[in-house]
Amino acid sequence: MKTIKGPGVFLAQFTGNESPYDSLDGLCQWAANLGYKGIQIPTWEPKLIDIDKAAESQMYCDDLKGKINAYGLEITELSTHLQGQLVAVNPCYDVMFDNFAPKEVKNNPKARTEWAINVVKNAGTASRRLNLNSHATFSGALLWHTMYPWPQRPHGLVEKGFEALAKRWMPILNHFDEQGVDVCYELHPGEDLHDGVTFERFLEATNNHNRVNILYDPSHFVLQQLDYLAFIDFYHQHIKAFHVKDAEFNKTGKQGVYGGYSDWIDRAGRFRSLGDGQTDFKGIFSKLTQYGCDVWAVMEWECCIKSSEQGAKEGAAFIQNHIIEAAKRSFDDFSGGDVNEDNLDNILGL
Repeated sequence: MKTIKGPGVFLAQFTGNESPYDSLDGLCQWAANLGYKGIQIPTWEPKLIDIDKAAESQMYCDDLKGKINAYGLEITELSTHLQGQLVAVNPCYDVMFDNFAPKEVKNNPKARTEWAINVVKNAGTASRRLNLNSHATFSGALLWHTMYPWPQRPHGLVEKGFEALAKRWMPILNHFDEQGVDVCYELHPGEDLHDGVTFERFLEATNNHNRVNILYDPSHFVLQQLDYLAFIDFYHQHIKAFHVKDAEFNKTGKQGVYGGYSDWIDRAGRFRSLGDGQTDFKGIFSKLTQYGCDVWAVMEWECCIKSSEQGAKEGAAFIQNHIIEAAKRSFDDFSGGDVNEDNLDNILGL
């Protein structure tokens, strides 16, 4: 067994234009003061990291890591959630997802995809330079618009969709393999990889590529009404990253999983600050520890009720209180005896 590392915090929801949220130094001091030990860095935020320079320069990476370490913090993972999303975009989402792309590739889906693939590859190189083992991202989606189809999907569409998705990701996965870094897909509604079955489909389509792994975030499974504890039993060997995010599902007589196009605060399923939702984190931390999952426990804050400031302040203590120091010996070792072949034979009456 392994003791989960943490607490960490994903900085994506906290960057802003005012101090201390407007610089890497400010956010590091803020996180350290709250009791966090690690930060997950969104690579689309130039105030936090220049991902192209990080891929090119070991000196830049050493300086970046040294700056963060000076605050008593470590980098948990780099994140390319937005760029990973752009690796695969169905044309029906082009207009909306262009918001994630730089102006030079907007309105040009082919160029946008090539740009996204290159950025994610650079994040793999940068991860290696920073001595990171895991990377957080999204898969993107070619099939999501057919998730609940009417009319029915044509035969072979799902297989072809996952073949196409795998084809886009294989060069990235091979590059990450060369860097010795795992690609951890956050299984998330809106992505083609959003549950265990779709993860298995993608794994098969990539010929069981050893760098295809999972960022485990139970909140998305609460909203899908999936058994998130049994999920760990099935897929623990692939869980290489962990977002600690809470959620609740309060079905009504008017709406369920799909939410009726409501704003987050009015949805049956919604994200909550840690401890305010329905997620069994004691069970989650127990299973991840039991299976020896070598992960950072990284808070991702998304709540439509509580402020980010309060959520961040409470989050570090919440995670720390759930981290289990893995047992190094059995509780009943004191009652054991010396073991030898003669004793074993005697016990069995042989």
